[in-house]
Amino acid sequence: MSLQTLLSQHRVHLPDTLHSLAESICRQLDEKLSAADLTVFADDTFANSVLKVCCCSQFVRESWLRDPGLLPDLVTSGTLFSSNRNQCYRPDLQNKPADTEAALAKQLRQFRRREMVRIAWRDLAGWSDLDETLTDLTALAEACIQTALDFFYQQACKRWGTPRLSNGTPFNIVVLGMGKLGAWELNYSSDIDLIFAYAEDGLLTEKKEISYGEFFTRICRSLIKMLDETTMDGFVFRTDVRLRPFGDSGPLIMTFDGMENYYLTQAREWERYAMIKARQVAGDFETGKQLAALIKPFVYRRYLDYGAFEELRSLKFQIMQELQRKDRLDNIKLGPGGIREVEFIGQAFQLIRGGQEHALQQREIQVILSVLDELELMREDDVASLKFAYRFLRRVENHIQQYQDRQSHDLPQQDLVQEILAYSLDFEDWDSFKQELDKVRHSVQAIFDQVFSLSEQDNQHQAARLIWTGVDEEQSLVNLVDYGFADPQAIYTALQDFKTSHHVKRMTRKGAGVLDRVMPLLIDRVPYVENRDITLNRILRLFETVAGRNVYLSLLVENPDALTLLITLAAASPWICEFMAEYPILFDELLDPRSLFEPLQKADLCRDLQRELDKVDNGDGEQLMIVLRQFKHQNLLRVAAADIMGVVPVMIVSDYLTWIAEAILEQVLERAWRILTDKHGCPPGTQADKAGGFAIVAFGKFGGIELGYASDLDLVFLYDCADGNAMTGGEKPINSGQFYLRLGQKIRHILDTKMLSGVLYECDLRLRPNGDSGLLVTHINQYENYLRDQAWTWEHQALVRGRFVTGDPAIKAEYETIRTRILSLPRDVGALKQQVREMREKMREHLDSSGSGTFDLKQSKGGIADIEFIVQYGVLAETANNPALATYTDNVRLLQGLAAHGFINADDAALLKKAYISYRNYGHHQVLQGESATASDAEFIELRAQVDRIWQAFME
Repeated sequence: MSLQTLLSQHRVHLPDTLHSLAESICRQLDEKLSAADLTVFADDTFANSVLKVCCCSQFVRESWLRDPGLLPDLVTSGTLFSSNRNQCYRPDLQNKPADTEAALAKQLRQFRRREMVRIAWRDLAGWSDLDETLTDLTALAEACIQTALDFFYQQACKRWGTPRLSNGTPFNIVVLGMGKLGAWELNYSSDIDLIFAYAEDGLLTEKKEISYGEFFTRICRSLIKMLDETTMDGFVFRTDVRLRPFGDSGPLIMTFDGMENYYLTQAREWERYAMIKARQVAGDFETGKQLAALIKPFVYRRYLDYGAFEELRSLKFQIMQELQRKDRLDNIKLGPGGIREVEFIGQAFQLIRGGQEHALQQREIQVILSVLDELELMREDDVASLKFAYRFLRRVENHIQQYQDRQSHDLPQQDLVQEILAYSLDFEDWDSFKQELDKVRHSVQAIFDQVFSLSEQDNQHQAARLIWTGVDEEQSLVNLVDYGFADPQAIYTALQDFKTSHHVKRMTRKGAGVLDRVMPLLIDRVPYVENRDITLNRILRLFETVAGRNVYLSLLVENPDALTLLITLAAASPWICEFMAEYPILFDELLDPRSLFEPLQKADLCRDLQRELDKVDNGDGEQLMIVLRQFKHQNLLRVAAADIMGVVPVMIVSDYLTWIAEAILEQVLERAWRILTDKHGCPPGTQADKAGGFAIVAFGKFGGIELGYASDLDLVFLYDCADGNAMTGGEKPINSGQFYLRLGQKIRHILDTKMLSGVLYECDLRLRPNGDSGLLVTHINQYENYLRDQAWTWEHQALVRGRFVTGDPAIKAEYETIRTRILSLPRDVGALKQQVREMREKMREHLDSSGSGTFDLKQSKGGIADIEFIVQYGVLAETANNPALATYTDNVRLLQGLAAHGFINADDAALLKKAYISYRNYGHHQVLQGESATASDAEFIELRAQVDRIWQAFME
């Protein structure tokens, strides 16, 4: 029975154009296959797939004709039908080790051909999905690289001896797989991009003197030749090593130190892009961890790097020019809407945000697209379109290459080959396939153009460019008048001074290019605010400060709406510009006006901070402090922006600022506890996963839920343990009293250590028993004794605003009971009044900063301090009779309580509340305008008089 007759029983649908090809294939196989070979067709699954696969892959059918036993072996062994064959690659190669270089070359090439036939067959027959195909191809390459490396390393060691690290451990090279090999995405006929490195240099003298560098270089040369050379058995993998440091002109292999120095000092931007997918694929995996750690900071910057958009856009432009020059726009990898555009989209976000979003520090583009969806950095429907397009295009790419095992990405031009490609992808004909392909590529190109859109500065008014270049002063002044600037000459001079300032003159060529793009855009948009002259000068000072880090200017170039928002905020507040100059990472907050003008509630703050800290290793104290400071600055800016734009009232501003501090303190305590328990173990009766026996109590503005933008934190640390001498339960035990002292010290260290990102909070601990001369942490029992028997009246006044903020709930209950008892002590009202009045006069004498014609909002007569002292006097005088007065710590609710208990009439209480809120509101906005907390003597005249009247009535 002829093969054609045999296969007619398993006839699959073939387009008319492929019938003659199928008949030819059957005749050729008939001539080559023996009767024994034909028995394999008894397997229906296999037989049903033969004509489609052989029609769609010239490489597969020629391999079968060359080795008639190839397919019968794949079928009878079951490997053709296995979806997890890749797990056997290395064992299969290791089980039959080659003893000569020639034998290894033959083994690897035959093994590669056998597995490539199997992979193509499963793909074209529709038995494997894209992920299996890519994984199999990648694993095959890794197995071949490792097998060849093992052979040459062993040969070299026999000849020269074994290289050893300085600690005496034998070591091998590290082989980095780049591009699709590194990302587990190798396409069918792909070459492999490799970079070689080794841990440290040295000298081998056991047999014949040779440096480690020469030793490993010889291994690399042999490895490349083994993989890349074409023999009568074919090749293993085309191998490219041009992505190494210095490219073709650089050494074939470098030490880790050499690699680190290169990437930190000489590498170009495109090499960052290339390194995203870098992964060790063979060699010494122990020292490889060290190399990965060295490279990571080069790829993923801690700040948001918006310059990546321009770099990738430029790279894409160069690719398109080359394709147009060669008339190859039908290239599905590099052409419009091709695979590379999908990859560029994902990698742009990785380069920009990967340093902060650890989920983006992955290699596989499909995974990255999912992360972009989860982080809401791209629209869900766009991500879905890109995922579909990527999988579709990668299948097309594989099927193009499976036809002849050629590294091609161009659509076929011959009619027959076009029909074969369409048929392999289950389309009726070429036209229907091409229609779907065009649709997919157009969708990718649309999203790519949206993400990499040519920024607005490319189409801006020529007038703004002329002003910035300054080549024609007369015309520039005319243009500045047209833009509505009040003093055109001063603005023109300010721009020229800015261009010649020290920081701007030191900018790199790349940075200067970014500045040349953003400045005309700024000039064009500033006139939309009324105080345009003042606003432009504020932003010039900000830009001068951040000139050395052009990534932030790139952000504004790539996101013109962010620039508009910056102009709006700068027009409203110089403090915003000063704050952003000090902490430029806050530029990122300009990207989302919705979140910028919606400060977070306490629960959301806690959730967000927990999520950020979960990314920090427990042992990385520096990164912990950086993340805490960034979190504070980001959320402080949100509150300020909402405040400036009138979105939230003053009472809510203080609530938000207080919640930020509370969320941070909760995490600081837990992290400090974890650090100490990891080292010393837990005090008796406590657990490692939750701080126990310790509490933080807030006083002053923090205790009163009245924090301002620049407020420090008045804190007292309390602890409770049955036996201060009882030892902790860790490897380095200390007594419990010492443990809690160190816990307090660690908390203070995290809060007030000066870093590049500033202090977290200035913390004032002088309200603890005996002030600066007292212990940093106080036992809860000693605290009550001190307050009852030794504290001054002013310390009881402070207790009025003392509020538990975080720590052990048991201490919270005990502290609040103690506070109520102390505030409820019977007092001589006359003596109390005199002591409170004398303290107020002493404060005014030392702290009132108002001069002639000014009113100090806090310390002047009729100001905030007078209101606070009236409230504190009332609480201390009345709580013995009305314990409910000890419930709250903020002045507004305390005033309401005093009015409800008859201490003050309702009208006076309402007036004090109005004055208090008005002063604080004015003070907040003074801070945001970069001014001190003072007002003109002409302000608040009536309110000040009324507050002073009430003071006289109660306190004189």
